[in-house]
Amino acid sequence: MGLRNLVSKTPRIAIKVEGCIVFIDPTEVISVEAQGNYVLLVRSSGSYLLRACISALAEKLQPYSFIQVHRTVLVNASWVQEIQPCATGEYRLRTRNGKEYTVSRTYKKNLRSIAQSWIGNDALFAK
Repeated sequence: MGLRNLVSKTPRIAIKVEGCIVFIDPTEVISVEAQGNYVLLVRSSGSYLLRACISALAEKLQPYSFIQVHRTVLVNASWVQEIQPCATGEYRLRTRNGKEYTVSRTYKKNLRSIAQSWIGNDALFAK
């Protein structure tokens, strides 16, 4: 197997951190949180603060199963463990590491992409 084939089969994203290019596996990223003109790339083994906008990252990370759940938060769908409806029409999403995020009403439709199949879910997504 050539080097080109090996590199193309390994999902990696490149980020610039303190003047260096760091390659990370997107499956290790739990969430991306907007913080002013920066975004915090949250991993189980630490975080990276990058100068970027959340909308640009949402587009770039969509192929890696990231969904937008709030105007300031992207979540890796493979890390989602639980979704709970709230009385306000919003949802509470919990990741495998225990972190919770609010899913705003604007982005609740994105929750459908978390699972390939939903059983008995009609009430969850009712208007």
